[in-house]
Amino acid sequence: MSGTPRLILASQSPARAKLLTEAGLRFDVIVSAVDEDAVAAAADDPTPAETALLLARAKAEAVAALPEARDAYVLGCDSVFEFDGEAHGKPYEPEVAIERISRMSGREGVLHTGHWLIAPAAAPGPAHDDAGHAPSSTAAAGAGAPQSGLGRLSSATVRFAEIDPAEIRAYVATGEPLHCAGSFTIDGIGGAFIESVTGDPHAVVGLSVSTLRALLSEQGTGITEFWV
Repeated sequence: MSGTPRLILASQSPARAKLLTEAGLRFDVIVSAVDEDAVAAAADDPTPAETALLLARAKAEAVAALPEARDAYVLGCDSVFEFDGEAHGKPYEPEVAIERISRMSGREGVLHTGHWLIAPAAAPGPAHDDAGHAPSSTAAAGAGAPQSGLGRLSSATVRFAEIDPAEIRAYVATGEPLHCAGSFTIDGIGGAFIESVTGDPHAVVGLSVSTLRALLSEQGTGITEFWV
């Protein structure tokens, strides 16, 4: 690989794209066609944290296999909210969101955001991932040599305020929580109901820029290479 390095975000999340933009990074967006439910269902009873990393990897590998991702670093991200030992993804239905938020009122849970970064074939890759395993290989269609991948999890504990039923119904009626992991946001309307965050607040939004920096470094490049 030569010239200016490219970074591709394998996500359709406006919040993730906004984080990268505000961090002064140059990137493109290519949305993966991964069936998240199918990937999670095929796994062997993963924990919420493992699910977040599994889905992030699936997204990154799907996009890295596309010809238009040739010679680019590809970042996949996925978030899963762990509450009462259960994995909460996007609720989609208002009734589900109301039930979840009602239980979350005055309590706390952990938001896990998985990150998976695939480096271009010509870039120096890591010998092992964070678990001590050899990195994955993804054959990029039309790109020839396989690419190496590295994953990392970023988690944060979220404490919710006491939320009365009328507020919950009004919040769900906005539509905001229906397509968010855990049925809430911190960078939107839902931020009014969050009392505190312990850990990287960017992980709650869906992408930890400091984690991306670490992954890029482990893949042999620096985040400054992607500054606008």
